[in-house]
Amino acid sequence: MEFKGMCTAIGSLPHQDVEKACEIVLESFPQIPAWPQLPRLNLRENMYIQVSEGMPCVVLDEKKGMVYFQTKGDIESELEKFYEKIIENRVDYFKLSHEYAAGFHSLLDHLRKNLSQEGEVSILALKGQLIGPISFGLTVTDENRKSILYHEQLVDAVVKTCEMKARWQIIKMKEVFPQIIIFIDEPYLSSFGSAFVSLGRDEVVDYLNQVIDSIKLEGAIAGIHCCGNTDWSILMDTRVDIISFDAYSYLETISLYPEKLKEFLSQGRYLAWGVVPASYRAMEEGIESLIKRFEDGLKLLVSKGISRETILENLLITPSCGTGTLPVEVAEKVVKLTRGVSDGIRNRYFRG
Repeated sequence: MEFKGMCTAIGSLPHQDVEKACEIVLESFPQIPAWPQLPRLNLRENMYIQVSEGMPCVVLDEKKGMVYFQTKGDIESELEKFYEKIIENRVDYFKLSHEYAAGFHSLLDHLRKNLSQEGEVSILALKGQLIGPISFGLTVTDENRKSILYHEQLVDAVVKTCEMKARWQIIKMKEVFPQIIIFIDEPYLSSFGSAFVSLGRDEVVDYLNQVIDSIKLEGAIAGIHCCGNTDWSILMDTRVDIISFDAYSYLETISLYPEKLKEFLSQGRYLAWGVVPASYRAMEEGIESLIKRFEDGLKLLVSKGISRETILENLLITPSCGTGTLPVEVAEKVVKLTRGVSDGIRNRYFRG
């Protein structure tokens, strides 16, 4: 698949009107629409809570707005029931229900009705997303505030749930359109290597590959999104197809791995450049200033020995992160800038 500067969203929007959110997605990202996650619409659309539906031993505390795992008592029986569903391949059990992902269902309903019409023929792929097992496992704890990633009995259930949630999305989205992209959102990878994260490189790669392989099992393209700085070579060592990074703030850090990046791109894999800041900084930027920022980054990578043509052919444009925590007007500016930067780059490099 050739993206050549097309744009898509990371996922979240601050809107509470589901139809409005879907309209924005389809208008701004016509080639790769991403279903809108709406954390202000419903507590259950929080990215950590959203993926917890169907996990064993999970407690949703609505007063505190959080989930945690209850590990006291008979967790073995819950785990037994959970693994029965895994063994039986009951993907539907791991659905994203309406109250956990209204935007998912609304966007697919819209596309079912309108995909055959002229306005939708430009679609190249549909994009979905979910929080990754590392960020979920390090953020969500048991009742004693121990990160669940360090809980031997439950960490595999977290990974397996992420696998099944990704597969369920793909299966449902393929009922509407055949080409699917799923991003695994891993913001916590920015803490890898710090004193706060006791996790080895091989463990990170293994957990991510399990989810990536499940995405590919269903015939979809797998991406990983990290909105902070990290050891990018770890992501390049996974079997992921797309690395999504904050190119507005951290372009220089990914350039520190030129040989790995050259190999990654030469294999036909992609970089999603989050060159549009998903923050109040967007209000100070314009399309041309952000295209210049992209071109400065392009020059930097080329100076490291990476082929300009390969970078451009394997290019996606996105916001640097989701916009669900921003005011609506700022989020809509981010979205408009993303579309404008994408159109500007495509006109400059891919026309004629």
